[in-house]
Amino acid sequence: MSVKAFKLVSAVEREMLMGDKNYINIECIECCGKNLYIGTNDCFIYHFLLDEKISTAGKITFAATKQLHKYLGLKKPVSELKAASALTRLLVLCDNTITLVNMINLEPVPTGARIKGAVTFTLNENPVSGDPFCVEVCIISVKRRTIQMFMVFEDRVQIVKEVFTPEQPCAVAVDGYYLCLALTTQYIILNYNTGVSQDLFPYCSDEKRPIVKRIGRQEFLLAGPGGLGMFATVDGISQRAPVHWSENVIGAALCFPYVVALDDEFITVHSMLDQQQKQTLPFKEGHILQDFEGKVIVATSKGVYILVPLPLEKQIQDLLASHRVEEALVLAKGARRNIPKEKFQVMYKRILQQAGFIQFAQLQFLEAKELFR
Repeated sequence: MSVKAFKLVSAVEREMLMGDKNYINIECIECCGKNLYIGTNDCFIYHFLLDEKISTAGKITFAATKQLHKYLGLKKPVSELKAASALTRLLVLCDNTITLVNMINLEPVPTGARIKGAVTFTLNENPVSGDPFCVEVCIISVKRRTIQMFMVFEDRVQIVKEVFTPEQPCAVAVDGYYLCLALTTQYIILNYNTGVSQDLFPYCSDEKRPIVKRIGRQEFLLAGPGGLGMFATVDGISQRAPVHWSENVIGAALCFPYVVALDDEFITVHSMLDQQQKQTLPFKEGHILQDFEGKVIVATSKGVYILVPLPLEKQIQDLLASHRVEEALVLAKGARRNIPKEKFQVMYKRILQQAGFIQFAQLQFLEAKELFR
């Protein structure tokens, strides 16, 4: 049975980006506050400001205003974008080189600082340096079986560490000193400070696209065998049961208490609290799904959409209205971390009371008595 957890809302229409130029495709996106950046296959970066509007009926829409676009001067696609807002820098990967550009005017930094030889890269969201004016960047290098760690400042970059891996890495996520890596045949956790590594589980990167995503302190979400979304800590253990995805998941994102996954035809929503699939949204030709500071964005090669979460209280009320008491209580308990303590206690008492009356009406007197108590 489904829950309406998210609504799909259009953010950038194809005409805003490409007009009548059909050959332009979206390759990557980055969102930082209201700033949305799009990298395209013809080597342009577009900068939009996203404005969220709520109608009197509570309907949410997004108005995107184009700020500017910039050609990077190569005949190659822009393959990745990451914002470092503390430095007002955008890190741009194009033609195996990461360039630093200004987030506002998209001009490259005057020093020409760049990182060469990167296949893909990610930022360390739990940095170890403690320097607020620096971001830690981890790259999969063009050198075989090599990962490199860099410190990136406003106008310079500095290599910190080079680590060799037992097989060729194809995806990476970072938390502190820990790297979670998808290698050719398996996932591993590697501490780049001590060099100690731990095997997680086998995976064939030739058959499917690996997914490695940091979802919180010392915890990652991975696309496992048999269409499972697996959770793993830096200690190599799983503290949560896996979720059942389809076999061909392209991307995954987290919006607590939900894990959102994208495949060729659908966006699916699973609860981390009871692992059940809660919602399915038809979505054809999607190739990007990412979350940015709690905002889940999905894109085709021609347009960008935002998955807007419905308020948790509304979701709980909908479950109670369908007499799904257990699910409502699980979701209410899970909502504790998202709602201020006093407000939560008032809300939770009211939900227990409603749940009690539902059980009472169904002649489940013992259950009702517990809830009323």
